[in-house]
Amino acid sequence: MARISAGILLYRRREGILEVLLVHPGGPFFAHKDLGYWSIPKGEVDGTDVDYQVTARREFLEEVGHPVPPGPLIELGSIRQKGGKTVYAWGAEGDIDTATMRSNLIEWPLFLRSTPEVDRWVYFGPDEARRHIKETQIPLLDRLEAALSANGPAERTGARAPDAAR
Repeated sequence: MARISAGILLYRRREGILEVLLVHPGGPFFAHKDLGYWSIPKGEVDGTDVDYQVTARREFLEEVGHPVPPGPLIELGSIRQKGGKTVYAWGAEGDIDTATMRSNLIEWPLFLRSTPEVDRWVYFGPDEARRHIKETQIPLLDRLEAALSANGPAERTGARAPDAAR
């Protein structure tokens, strides 16, 4: 069965410039990898989640250490990553200090140790975000910019999994 993830693309405006929060994967395999390896905070759908927004909110909390800021979410649709995983995403406005962010730990059996799932959190402007994010996630940035320029995207609260994906 195809893997499905869900995540939140946090954004803020600083001096009129849009910035988005991207996370860098922790662990020894990613320690020296940078451009093209960053992602939105996201994770795999749990079979007990009633909708993909629940997954997105849970994974944001696990990878950032803060809940998704209150306010409307912007539905950004889905993308398919190179490995075949489908990622559903929502944009959320907020300004969380990266110095206060922390990640859950994951086990690396090969190295017999735990490591943070995320080791860095950075707000990037649109051009730098496109350089750092996984190539297949760039459409999420494009969709966020389009929604924000359309003046007031509608809130989507009932984001249930598509019937075909259940």
